[in-house]
Amino acid sequence: MGEFDLLERIRERLPPAGPRTLLGSGDDAAISVPGGVTVTSVDALLDGVHFRRQWSDPARIGAKALAVALSDLAAMGAEAGEAYVVLGIPTDLDEDGCLALLDGMGRVAEETGTTLAGGDVTRAPALTLAVTVVGHAERPEDLVTRAGGGPGDALVVTGELGGAAAGLRLLEQSEAPDIGHARGGSSSDALIARQLEPKPRLAEGRMLAKAGAGAMIDLSDGLGGDARHIAEASGVGLRIEAAALPLAAGLAEAAESLGRDPLELAVRGGEDYELLAAIPPERIGEAASEIEKHGGTVLTRVGEIVAGEGLEIRLPDGALLEATGFDQLS
Repeated sequence: MGEFDLLERIRERLPPAGPRTLLGSGDDAAISVPGGVTVTSVDALLDGVHFRRQWSDPARIGAKALAVALSDLAAMGAEAGEAYVVLGIPTDLDEDGCLALLDGMGRVAEETGTTLAGGDVTRAPALTLAVTVVGHAERPEDLVTRAGGGPGDALVVTGELGGAAAGLRLLEQSEAPDIGHARGGSSSDALIARQLEPKPRLAEGRMLAKAGAGAMIDLSDGLGGDARHIAEASGVGLRIEAAALPLAAGLAEAAESLGRDPLELAVRGGEDYELLAAIPPERIGEAASEIEKHGGTVLTRVGEIVAGEGLEIRLPDGALLEATGFDQLS
């Protein structure tokens, strides 16, 4: 496999460039005309840390790499624009594997309107992907940070929680995981799919921003960890009702088989890539209706913002659930 031959084959397979891109992959740099304001985020994924090749074929790995990067744009309420990818290739991944990885990334790019505008390839001791994504909005005030939540705001979450964490535990439990997983119809397959094939909530993020969300974050490291970021950035307290959390279908059964608490998986597990947003209570109906009308997921009210600080996740009996998330460096 030669570097330049591989790059040429990659360029031949790239989806068409979007309207903001004047020059994409193939020159020393890309040229774009963004207009408005831009949002930029960088994500890195490493074999053995963020995915495992024995669990996931190259196409899924590529798709996940772009999807989780785009999730950061969703959390800002931005529209997807361009992506730049650095691919670190180990010696046991051949050219066909590299192209399959790109095909998975290209599928997500087409689904989300993202232009794969450039990047680089290099040898690496383990399969590594570093993805820079650029999003767009017409005005700065169209974007949502973590810092705009205020007392009286409701807390809402998209989709379901805990599925990705349960899927990871199911994969870890299997001595020889089948990378064909997540194609069947069982609840276990659906949970594994949440781990291997996350979906960025880009449309939902834009609709929540339009409906007046003052703060928003994607749940990559678990509700317990990520919600605390909103509390700290906004200088407020967050109060969440555990009984209101929308648990993934099949989570209770999977948690029982794993000897785990489903709430613990939902709160601390991470990698759901759903959105947690602070929004005026009177705007929830508008946001939920728009999301449903455009084929999005459900929106669930899970708590509120109060004066003060910190995060409380309250159980039905009034006790507090320890609010921690996933920390890959701990």
